[in-house]
Amino acid sequence: MTVRLSYENGTIRVDADPGGRGSDDDADRNADRDAPTLPPLPGVETDPRSGTGRAPAYRYAAIRRALEVAGISIDDRVPTWESSAESEAEGGGPGLSLSTDYDLREYQAEALAAWHDADDRGVLELPTGAGKTVIAIRAMVDLGVPALVVVPTVDLLEQWQRELETEFDVPIGRFGGGEQRREPITVSTYDSAYLKAEDVGDAFGLVVFDEVHHLGGEGYRDVARLLAAPARLGLTATFERPDGAHETVAELVGDRVYALDVDDLAGEHLAPYDIRRIEVELTPEERERYDEKQGTFLEYVREAGITFTSGEDYRKLVMRSGNDPRAREALLAKSAAREVMMNADRKLERLADLLERHRDDRVIVFTAHTELVYRISERFLIPAITAETGAAERREILERFREGTYGRVVAANVLDEGVDVPDANVAVVLSGSGSEREFTQRLGRVLRPKEDDGRAILYELVSEETAEERVASRRR
Repeated sequence: MTVRLSYENGTIRVDADPGGRGSDDDADRNADRDAPTLPPLPGVETDPRSGTGRAPAYRYAAIRRALEVAGISIDDRVPTWESSAESEAEGGGPGLSLSTDYDLREYQAEALAAWHDADDRGVLELPTGAGKTVIAIRAMVDLGVPALVVVPTVDLLEQWQRELETEFDVPIGRFGGGEQRREPITVSTYDSAYLKAEDVGDAFGLVVFDEVHHLGGEGYRDVARLLAAPARLGLTATFERPDGAHETVAELVGDRVYALDVDDLAGEHLAPYDIRRIEVELTPEERERYDEKQGTFLEYVREAGITFTSGEDYRKLVMRSGNDPRAREALLAKSAAREVMMNADRKLERLADLLERHRDDRVIVFTAHTELVYRISERFLIPAITAETGAAERREILERFREGTYGRVVAANVLDEGVDVPDANVAVVLSGSGSEREFTQRLGRVLRPKEDDGRAILYELVSEETAEERVASRRR
């Protein structure tokens, strides 16, 4: 028996030929009546249109492995990346001819080895600044096959493109930011990969998912499903998602095969750091408004028996607000109370003290609200970066921050991840969510090793006797 595997529109087509020669001759069929039967194959179902087997493309490696274990001959027409790599190789040999001058640190080498040991599949969880890009580049060199790198933002797209063009003496393709150009090494945004995956699913032997936790999003999952690439590398500083979607990521990319946290690397490979919480009082007017609005919210949820022991409870409250005026009033009151505690006036007074104390340092100020960003920018004459800031302006601000023209910037969420942020050594969190991911990303912005071996500092400004105290504790 021979099984032919081929790629079609994001799927693997499985055709079994009992005679092994594609013949319909009766004599051949009788001679091969005792040929081995096709074993159960991962994800393969019968396509009623053709009568052949079909599975999502990401099952390709598992299907091939199952056939090999069963001792069945394979006519594999899926990996067009092999012929692509051969044509690009020096001297016509198999594989891309890639090299790198990077010397891996011990933990980077361990991470890469763990990934190879897992059949070139899996997720590496390392803190921001730990050199995940370097590991991915070494993986490309080791495998020598066409590779697709998928990233969440255009900023990261351009960052990866520059890095790869510097390291490899080959053209670097790009899907996103106004370009659609495929090369053996190509970088794409998740959005562009979603649109292109079905057409290029058989063109790459390796796919690297940067910030791989984004792959848990419902639409982005199809990027991984439609690609046949058997080698899959996920990179992230925070793998697990509160919604549990990291389990889907593990199915599509592989399990987490190596993980280190900030404390494992601080002091040697990352800057040593301190986290300091500063509690501020609400003004009398803010306290009165906070207590009123928070009281309205708490009164309703007590009467409704809502305990918030799970995320479902909050969703139920939102659903109730559609036809229950008191539920809507409670949600609006909660939002108003949150705005008071996160944007407290005395936070700005303490911020002024911190900016004066660290006037010779590189400082990034984080907030949860765009309005507060502009207030801070106007009051302290600090460049502001929000979702409303154009890409060119954002690049200019960060470049001036990198070269030292600006010593501080203020941002609302947009610098948490997916942006190449220059080195800083002080972060001030004026407000944020209870997300561990958000906190880890913000801390990572100040942890790159310093030339003077100095310590990094992250300040959290928290309104005392408010729900923000619990939020801050949860994200720790």
